[in-house]
Amino acid sequence: MDTIIKLIIGVVCLIIGVIVGILYRKNVAEKTIGSAEQEATRIINEAIKSGETKKREAILEAKDEILKARTEADRELKERRSEVQKTEHRLHQKEEALEKKSDAMERKSEELSRKIAQAQKTQEESEQIRAEQIATLERLSGLTRDEAKEYLVTSIENEAKHDAALKLREINQQMKEEAESTARELITTAIQRYAADQVSESTVSVVPLPNDEMKGRIIGREGRNIRALENLTGVDLIIDDTPEAITLSSFDPVRREVARLSLEKLILDGRIHPPRIAEMVQKAQKEVDQVIKSEGERATFETGIHGIHPELVRLLGRLHYRTSYGQNVLLHSIEVAHIAGMLASELGIDPTIARRAGLLHDIGKAVDHEVEGSHVTIGVDLAKRYKESQPVIHAIAAHHGDVEPTTVEACLVQAADAISAARPGARRENLENYIKRLEKLEEIANTTPGVERSYAIQAGRELCIIVKPEEVTDDSMTLLARDIAKHIEDELDYPGQIKINMVRETRAIDYAK
Repeated sequence: MDTIIKLIIGVVCLIIGVIVGILYRKNVAEKTIGSAEQEATRIINEAIKSGETKKREAILEAKDEILKARTEADRELKERRSEVQKTEHRLHQKEEALEKKSDAMERKSEELSRKIAQAQKTQEESEQIRAEQIATLERLSGLTRDEAKEYLVTSIENEAKHDAALKLREINQQMKEEAESTARELITTAIQRYAADQVSESTVSVVPLPNDEMKGRIIGREGRNIRALENLTGVDLIIDDTPEAITLSSFDPVRREVARLSLEKLILDGRIHPPRIAEMVQKAQKEVDQVIKSEGERATFETGIHGIHPELVRLLGRLHYRTSYGQNVLLHSIEVAHIAGMLASELGIDPTIARRAGLLHDIGKAVDHEVEGSHVTIGVDLAKRYKESQPVIHAIAAHHGDVEPTTVEACLVQAADAISAARPGARRENLENYIKRLEKLEEIANTTPGVERSYAIQAGRELCIIVKPEEVTDDSMTLLARDIAKHIEDELDYPGQIKINMVRETRAIDYAK
């Protein structure tokens, strides 16, 4: 019972405490809310005051900006009005000037029309006087107008030809006097500076044998050895009645050299059968490749030329086995490079391009038996393919006159090529071609009107022509010699140059009785 009473008293006390706590918190909350409302009211009032202040300031600033903008607009308006006034003034002045010019042009036009009318009248009078004069001249001369015109044109043409021949002779004489001595001095100096032996070579095409029995061993049973050698080298072996010798025939000099070395190795070894032939051909090919490489490098080193593409160096080496009129093309190219460089030095220009073009000018001959076209065209294509400079390419293209030379280096390569080819013993040609060239020279001269007879002398390097004195005058001889020289240049291929020596003589014959 006491426990229940205590429990009830505790519950009552708890309830009373809760009520007292709630009342206290409510009182505190009301006070806090009141103070917060006062603080909020104060902040709002201050914000309102601050906003009004800022609003007034913004209004004042806006008014200032408007005032400034208006002032600036007024100033710009005044300036534009001033510019417009100035422009209007200038336009007015221009209009006045144009009016004055228009008036002047009208006056000039009237004056010009008056002068044109006067000129037409004068021209009509002149035409009438001219017609009267022509009629008088025709009556006095006994010639019509067309006949007189033809006579006058013919006279002027003959006089012009006479003057042209005299002038051409004078120019040629002056050029010979001035240029021949200078050119002779330059060329002589260059040749003297390049004192090199000239060797005339040709590819070996005959292989000596120790005895005639070796021919049978080379042919082999049923011809298997000779077939193997021909198939591997691409060279034809000609075995005839020539004692102790075999002739090699091929359009490719490099293949012929490989076949020659292979055959010599087989003869020395004595063991001749297809496997051994293949082995020897392979060894010979390696030796020839090595020689080609070393000869190409030697040529560039000897001429002092660097930076050439390795493929061009290899092609230069192939020229070691190439001949032209019996002259070794690689030696010829080296000589042309030296002479062109020395001529360039004598003229005071950089010899590097001249030497490079001289060395590469016949590079097309290395593959002209494999590629269609002339060696000049092939050489130009190779130089372009391996990025040679334009002056070098032009010199290669112009060294035989296929294109007109436009650089000093191209002219020097032409001259050096002719010098190298024309040196005594440098080249040779077979008797048949030599005779045909001489006959063609005399034929060209003899078929020219006014030529009585001609003689090709000095191994075809000079053409002596005797003209008919009753048909060819002294003045026209110069033009006739030039025409024959041009005809020879167009129809013949020849090394060096050909001198045209023309003779005209008048003979008087009488008899004392």
